[in-house]
Amino acid sequence: MHRFISRRAFVLGAGSGLLSTVAPSLSETGPIIDIHQHTHYLGRDDDTLVAHQRALGIEKTVLLPAGSRYGLAAECGGNDSVVYLARRYPKEFVFFANELPDLPDTRKVLEKFLKAGAIGIGEQKFPVECDSPHIHRIAEIAQEYDVPVLMHFEHKAYNMGIERFHTVLEKFPRVRFIGHAQTWWGNIDRNHVQTVMYPKTRVTPGGITDRLLSDYPNMYGDLSAHSGLNSLLRDEDHAREFLTRHQNKLLFGSDCNDREPKGERCIGAKTIATIRRLCPNREIARKIFYENARRVMRIK
Repeated sequence: MHRFISRRAFVLGAGSGLLSTVAPSLSETGPIIDIHQHTHYLGRDDDTLVAHQRALGIEKTVLLPAGSRYGLAAECGGNDSVVYLARRYPKEFVFFANELPDLPDTRKVLEKFLKAGAIGIGEQKFPVECDSPHIHRIAEIAQEYDVPVLMHFEHKAYNMGIERFHTVLEKFPRVRFIGHAQTWWGNIDRNHVQTVMYPKTRVTPGGITDRLLSDYPNMYGDLSAHSGLNSLLRDEDHAREFLTRHQNKLLFGSDCNDREPKGERCIGAKTIATIRRLCPNREIARKIFYENARRVMRIK
């Protein structure tokens, strides 16, 4: 546990008792990198976010900013906010750069923050086709700076046309793409109905997402949010096989907006517990919680 805990963190945690019941035992699987968090998420302040991540036992958190015109549909903070927090706590936080892909100043904005230390681009959550010239521009910048791109796939909303995303992977084989959100995780199932955001049926392997992870070395998966957790819980037998099959491609993220990091109310805590329960061994769990993120995002 960190030596410093703010008064706000103490109040939220109700002292060391709550922290000891919520924070995972790191001896189980080792350290955890959370690749998906946001500043100002639905109004949550920085001190509360710091306390939340510490209570979960997160060693390093990746902060994903909004673009200049959209708060990622969750009132999230932009580039300046993630830089501020990462510089305030450099041992605990790193940050991505982000901007709408279809603006005249997109390259200028992204390069400014990449040069300032951003280790990736995203979360790209904007209403464009996933194989559009706009996403090609994002990929070109990522290729030049050797950073990953985190993509939010949501049918008829963001990065549309996932069935065509393989063409982007083929055009930019040196760019590391990380898939996330409802349409990404729904498509682990070969029989997925695209209009269903949180399917509950058993999974038939071989869906679009399953094939992208299998066939393309530069495609990875972000297990954050309700969509990631749902992909594991909807069919636990499949989930055990899926975690094993893609053990080198999956990364843990929370993407939760909690103020109080309590088990049933905290998506991050529930996802950590689920991955630990379903992973067949510690080696695979350690890859998903730590090693894959460190490799894909070049986290030191």
